[in-house]
Amino acid sequence: MPELPEVESLAEFLKERAVGRTVLAVDVVAVQALKTFDPPVTALGGLTVTGVARHGKFLDLDCDGLHLVVHLARAGWLRWRDDLSGAKPVRPGKGPLAARVRFAPGDDGLAPGFELTEAGTQKRLAVYVTRDPREVPGVAALGPDPLDPSFTVDTLRRIVSGSRMQIKGLLRDQKVVAGIGNAYSDEVLHAARMSPFKIAGTLTDAQVADLHEAVVATLREAVERARGLAAKDLKAEKKSGLRVHNRAGQPCDVCGDTIREVSFSDSALQYCPTCQTGGKPLADRRLSRLLK
Repeated sequence: MPELPEVESLAEFLKERAVGRTVLAVDVVAVQALKTFDPPVTALGGLTVTGVARHGKFLDLDCDGLHLVVHLARAGWLRWRDDLSGAKPVRPGKGPLAARVRFAPGDDGLAPGFELTEAGTQKRLAVYVTRDPREVPGVAALGPDPLDPSFTVDTLRRIVSGSRMQIKGLLRDQKVVAGIGNAYSDEVLHAARMSPFKIAGTLTDAQVADLHEAVVATLREAVERARGLAAKDLKAEKKSGLRVHNRAGQPCDVCGDTIREVSFSDSALQYCPTCQTGGKPLADRRLSRLLK
């Protein structure tokens, strides 16, 4: 799933390539992906991209005041094409293509653009056309952005105070903190040397400070690693930079212990017992009590 660092990099990528270009058309292939009807998607035709922003995991293309907002969900991705002039017409079907954004030809005669694709059978990629990105329910409900200067230790202390949520779930809740998903929550908790099952409200002031440092440092490092990369290279960069996520059975880079996994019905988390749980393996939460 694209998370804050990847979406941030995609936004920077599009700033360099899309800003200043005129939208020729937005072709929606997967009808279920389009979540709005007013303004119609056809209203984007003829408008110029004036800016690109990120809201949590949402991409936002400002087209002369009309916004094309995209959420890539779990299995979505953005593929840039230097020339779409010869692309086959899009047709609804069972393939991965969800939408295509075409720009008018430039001085070089090429008509670039990008395609939104989604793998798998669970189609959750979402496209919105709106006058204000805050009209998108998911954007309006976002918690503070961890890369914003306003996200301080005190901000995080207020978030965890009194919470009975496990810290892993709290970090993934977009209404609590924007942009962190399954992968980077694993990475943050490993950096903070904290059990994913620890109850958020039990954190000491020192642990809150350590967690804040881990959140900001982990995300900023990931953003810096991805800076300047083409969209097609971001997935590989994310995978290569992960220390614990999706590395079950491999040695921890910090202590050498074997990275373990806890599986759930639709996801899994990875952690290092020595670094995070005092050397104790975590049992499957469906079968036993959680570590405090």
